[in-house]
This record gives sequence, structure tokens and C-alpha cells, in this order.
Amino acid sequence: MYLISFACMLTFVLYIFPKEFPLFVLIITVANMVEARCCFKLLHAIIVVLLLHMSSPCVGCSERDRQALLALKQGLVGDDGDRLLSWGRDAQNKDCCQWDGVYCNNQTGHVVKLDLGDQSLQGKISPKLVHLQHLEYLNLSFNNFNWSKIPDFIGSMSNLRHLDLSSANFGGEIPYQLENLTHLQYLDLSFNGYSVIHAKNLNWLPNRSGLKHLDLTYTNLSDVVGWLEAVNTLPKLRNLILHGCNLPPPIISSVSVLNSSKSLIRVDLSFNNLDSSIFQWLSGTHTNLVYLDLSENNFNGSSIPDYFGNMSSLAYLSLYYNKLEGGIPNSFAKLCRLRELDLGLNSLSGQLSDFIETLSKCAQKTLESLYISDNPNISGSLPDLTNFLSLKHLFLESNNLSGRIPESIGQMSKLETIGFGWNSLEGVISETHFSKLSKLSSLSLSSDSLLLNFSFDWIPPFQLQDIFLKSCKMRPSSFPKWLQTQKNYTWLDISDAGISDTIPSWFWDLSQKLEGMDISHNQMRGTVGNIRLEFAPRLNLSWNQLNGPIPSILSKASVLDLSHNNFSGAASFLCATEDSNLTFLDLSSNHVSGELPDCWIHFKKLVFLDFSNNYLFGKIPTTMGHLFSIDTLRLSNNRFVGDLPSQLKNCTKLTLFDLGENNLSCSIPEWLGASLPNLTILILRGNQFYKSIPPQLCHLTSVQILDLSMNNISGTIPKCLNNLIVLAHKGNSSRIIQHSYMTQLGETRYFWHYEEEASLTWKGVSSKYKSTLGLVKSIDLSSNKLTGEIPSEITDLVGLVSLNLSRNQLTGQIPPRIGMLQELDFL
Repeated sequence: MYLISFACMLTFVLYIFPKEFPLFVLIITVANMVEARCCFKLLHAIIVVLLLHMSSPCVGCSERDRQALLALKQGLVGDDGDRLLSWGRDAQNKDCCQWDGVYCNNQTGHVVKLDLGDQSLQGKISPKLVHLQHLEYLNLSFNNFNWSKIPDFIGSMSNLRHLDLSSANFGGEIPYQLENLTHLQYLDLSFNGYSVIHAKNLNWLPNRSGLKHLDLTYTNLSDVVGWLEAVNTLPKLRNLILHGCNLPPPIISSVSVLNSSKSLIRVDLSFNNLDSSIFQWLSGTHTNLVYLDLSENNFNGSSIPDYFGNMSSLAYLSLYYNKLEGGIPNSFAKLCRLRELDLGLNSLSGQLSDFIETLSKCAQKTLESLYISDNPNISGSLPDLTNFLSLKHLFLESNNLSGRIPESIGQMSKLETIGFGWNSLEGVISETHFSKLSKLSSLSLSSDSLLLNFSFDWIPPFQLQDIFLKSCKMRPSSFPKWLQTQKNYTWLDISDAGISDTIPSWFWDLSQKLEGMDISHNQMRGTVGNIRLEFAPRLNLSWNQLNGPIPSILSKASVLDLSHNNFSGAASFLCATEDSNLTFLDLSSNHVSGELPDCWIHFKKLVFLDFSNNYLFGKIPTTMGHLFSIDTLRLSNNRFVGDLPSQLKNCTKLTLFDLGENNLSCSIPEWLGASLPNLTILILRGNQFYKSIPPQLCHLTSVQILDLSMNNISGTIPKCLNNLIVLAHKGNSSRIIQHSYMTQLGETRYFWHYEEEASLTWKGVSSKYKSTLGLVKSIDLSSNKLTGEIPSEITDLVGLVSLNLSRNQLTGQIPPRIGMLQELDFL
């Protein structure tokens, strides 16, 4: 009877109080241990208490907190998509403890946590936020506050323990009021633009506080000389992240070393201006340190400190790009927990086998990533690495390694990345080198003297994302069929691979994720098939024997180099895409014919354009004046006629302008000198330009090559040519002329560069200059109808290497000071 009543009452209670289910489970457990009647009385008592609780009002958020939150919402005028929809004034949404991102204390109803990260919020933060007097956690990260200052009043929220304002587009000086947050344990002000947010000192850090996490990435601290002393006042600090803060070298004293925090487990001081003095401070922090990143500083000429090997807990160490010298200390043999080591882009020296032997003594079971690239004084052969059982990423590129790649590398089944390129490795690479590498996703063997000898029907065990095999010779020289098995690659480089074959149709339909392809400098034949371009990739198909029309799909690329092929047809394929992503376009040395399309208004990102050595005719389109980003424009060796459209004066970034060997017929426009101040190379050779040289050309103070030869130019040589400042100075030029540009795929930005080149005629012989173009300083006015005397002012151009005034109608004497042109190789 008691059990039946007990069951009925229990069912009733669970129906009314479903959230108390765990409590009743406990009661039932007790019922198995005590007499049923006692259990029944106990349950009866609990029901009475719960009913009394039910009759009293539930604890919701306080009215003061609710009004503060509503004021905050009202200030966030840019709330995209009304992400704070649950924050309402009506009765249904009155309890702010139920609002999205709001968390309350269950007993008091006070708001203790406000998590509004990554909500695309913007606008102004209401000062009424300080009314949340019990707030302990505030996250406003990944929003957009339009570079406004961090509100001073946040310093009044004295109960805050967690404050995250990262990636929220705050700016200005960090308010000193933050020093009042004495309970703060977590502070993140990172990624608010590079150097947009700044501080003159670190006095605003809560002194002697319990701060455990401090991240000020990209905060400008260049004026904070005593930053290290401030860090030493934080005895409980575990994570110190000051990446890209322009930190000056610290002032090291015995006090700062003694006070260095023993609690630190992560230190990131990368991308600053630190020198090797920071090593002294780190010598006192090594006990518990797990993560240490000192990459991209200035340790010029220093060696790696021996005590780094005493950091027994160290799992991650990056000293990348610091100009460090010497070798790896023998003490590294004690780093038994090391998982990742990055020593790339330094000046370390020694035998690779010695480095590996030191690391193998203790880290052979833990090491997962090893980066020792770009140390040209590291030499020797590749040792056996099979003892490194956990190794996933192995980068040894751009060193001075020689010899063969051991076949045993094919047994390292955990390898995901291999980077051996840009060394002096040699020998044959066979299927054995990859026999168990089923996890391999990135392979770089570029610019070594390697022969890739795979059987025709070889099916690799891996699916690669990155394939870099530049200058690796394929044996046989047919197109590598194993590529047909690779369906997901994003980057492919098989340039200069000795391939002499027709490109199979399946090749163009392999990857939908293509970001970059380079098959240049081979002898590939055929047409470009139905390639799929989901992104805007970088495509280099140059220096082959490809033919046929150019598919319009290629206009979706960001970089397109089809030069030195046999492509034919019109260039109208470019107009298939509006708002083009093209930054680099090279169609030179093909059989492209017809008129240039007039759709250049859509190519605002274009930096480089080369149509030279084709069969184009007609007038130069006026819409080329919309190429506002153009640095290099080559239209030489075609059949263009007419004049130069004045709209080209809007291309103010032009540095190289080559219109040589066409049929252009007009006077030289004055705007060439008046509107294109950055011109370094101007070539109008072999046209039908007439009238005199406009004096405005003397405004080209940056020009170093001026070629107006083989035209119908008359009049006298302008005396103002001595205003060409670059030509009036000896030396002080780089050997190369290099330009940089950027492409973007999704959220990823890539930075590229190209080297300028130009063809000049000396003594009747045409020569191309690239690697030494920056040293060439030349004026060629030959084969025109110039009259009068050679102006004496031309002898002020003491930097000239070549001066050609032949085949004109000049009279008078050669200027007596012509001997001042001591750099001349040709006159």
C-alpha cells in the first residue's frame, strides 16, 4: 500500500517539478536502503517544501540590470540582422537572464556574464553598462566599434575577472582606468588593427593582481621602455602574448631577472624589435614554460642560449627569422617533451646530421614538427629519420644539403609534410620513397637535381594538397599519369620538369580547389581544356607549345601567364568577367590577333599587363585609362595605330610603359611627363611619333631608360634633360627592378613579386635585361630628325651607361665636358 502511494506521489511530483529529477533519483536510491514508510514521510516533507517554493516568485534578473542591457542594445545601432532579438521589453522577454548571451547568478538574479562575441555588433557602448555591478565576464570580441576608444568606464566594473575586447576594432590609447580591475584574471585586447590601439606605458595593468592571461597582440607599445618591469609585477601570469607590439629591447637588471614569473607557461614575444638581451630574462622563467615564440626579432649574430635546453617542459619553440648564428646547443638533447621546433630563416651552421643526433637523444618520440629551412650554412646529407616516431612535418628547404634522399623516409607513416626543395639533393626518387606515406598532404622537392622515376600505373598511397616539383625531371618525359589519382590538390608546380607530351584531357578536370598551377618551361602541347575554377587562382602555363583559342574561363584567374606559346584568336575572352580579379596578365609572344577589347574598366586590380609580340592592331582602347593600379604596361611589337589616348594619364602608378615597334602616329603627349611621375622606363622606339620632344618629359625625375629612337621626331634636344635626377647620379641602384602585388583567395592573402625586364638595342644588337636592369641607365634618341647642337647640359647626366644620338641631323661640336660621363659603355 505504501509503495503504491509512494509511486503515485512521486509521479505527481515529477510532473510538477521535472527539473528536480536528479533529486528524486537520489530519494529512490535511499528508498532501497531504508524502510518504505520512512521514505514516504521524507518524500511528503520534500513535497511540502517544494510547493511552498512554488508559491513564492521565481528569481529573475534585477530591473537595474535589465535596464542597463536595454541601454546597451539601444546603442548598438548597427546590430546586423537583429542578433539581440531576444532582448525585449515585452512581458514575454522581460527576464533578461533568458536573453541570448546573458548569464545570471541563480540565487541573486544578478547578471554575472555577458558573452556577445562574434555577433557583428557595432555602434556605441552605453555607459549604463557599469550598472551591471556584479558582472564578472565581459566578451565583446569580433565585433566592429569603428576604431572608437575603449570606454573609460569599463575600469569601474570592479568585479570583472574576464575581459575580452579582441578583434573588435577599438582604437586610441588604452584607458588607465583599467588599473582598477584588481580581480581581473583574463585580459585580451589583441588584433584591434595593427598599431591602431596603443599605450604610453603599462601602468594601467592591475598591479599585483591575479592576472593569468594577457594578450596585447598588435597593440603599439613602442614607447613602453619599462614593459618588462610591468610584466614582472604579475606574479600569477601564465600566458603572456605580445606579438607584433613594436616592443623595444628591454632594460635588463638583476631585479627583473629575479622577479621573472615562475608561473609562465606560454610566452609569445614574436614580431617585435627585441635583441638578445631578452634571453637573460627568459633564463629565470624556464621552469614551467611550455610555449616560447621569439620569431621575427633582431638577434643578429647571437647564438641560441644553452639554457634553453634546461626548459624541461618546453613543447613549442620558435626562433624563426632572427639572424641567429652557430648551431643547436648540446643541451637540446634534454628537451624530452619537445613537439615543435622552428629554426627557419636564420644563419645557423653545421652538419644536419649533428642537429638530428642532438634532437634524437630525447625528443625522438615526441617531436612532431621540425623546421630548419633557409639556413644556407647547414650542410651535409639527409640522415635516417625513422627513429622520430611522431614526426608529421619536416621542412629542410633552402639549405645547403646534398646527396640522396634515403628510401627509409617512405617508412615514416605519420609524415604529412615534406619540404626538401631548394637544396642540392640528387638521385632518383622512386615509389619506395612513398610506400607508407598515406597521410602525406604536402610535398616540396623543387629546384633539386632529382629524377622522378615512377611506373606508368603507379597509384600513390596519398592525396596531396600541395605539389611542388619544380625542376624535378620526370622519367619518362611523358605527362605524369599518377597525377590523375590526385583529386584535391590546391597548388601544383611541375614547371621545368622536362615534360614533352600532349596534355591529357583529364588533367584539366582534376581539382575544384585549385589556388595555383605552374606547368611552365616544358614542351607541353595541346589546347586548354574545360578547367574548373571555383576560386581565382594563379595560373602559369608559359613557355610551352600550347595552341588554340584561350578559354574565357581563364579570365577568372588572379594571375594569368600564357606567354611564349602558340595561342591564337582574339583577346575578347577577357571581357567574359566583370569586376575582374586579375592582377597580373601576360599574353606576350603568342599569335593573338584582332583589336584589343574595350572592357578595361573592369580591371581595376591589374598591376601587370603584357601583350607584346602578338598580331594586335587598331587603336589603343580609351578604357585603359581605368587601369588605376597598373605598374607595367607592354604593348610593343604589334600593329597599333593612331595616337595615345589621353585617358592613359590616369594610370599614375605606371613605372614601365613600352609601346615600341608599332605604327603609332602622333606627337609625343605632354601628359607623359606631366601626369606619370613614377615612370622608370619609357620606350616609344620604332613608331611614327613626330614633332619635337616636349619639355614636360624632363619632369620624369625617376626615369632611367628613355628610348625614343626610330621615329620622326624633329626639333632640338631639350636642355632640361639634366633634370632627369636618376640619370644624373652614379650607382645607388639595385641590380633588379622589382614590383610587389597581392592576390586574395577567400580570407587568405598572398604577396607576390615580379622582376622587370626590358629590351635595348646597343650597337645594332638587341639585348634583354632583367637581373641587371636596375644598373642600366640609358637615353636613345637615334634615328630621328633632331637638329641643332648637343646641349652641354647632357654632360650632367653622369650616371648614363648608354647614350645614342646617332643618325640624326645634329650640328656643332661635341660638348667638351663629355668626358664627365665616365660610366658610359656606349656612345
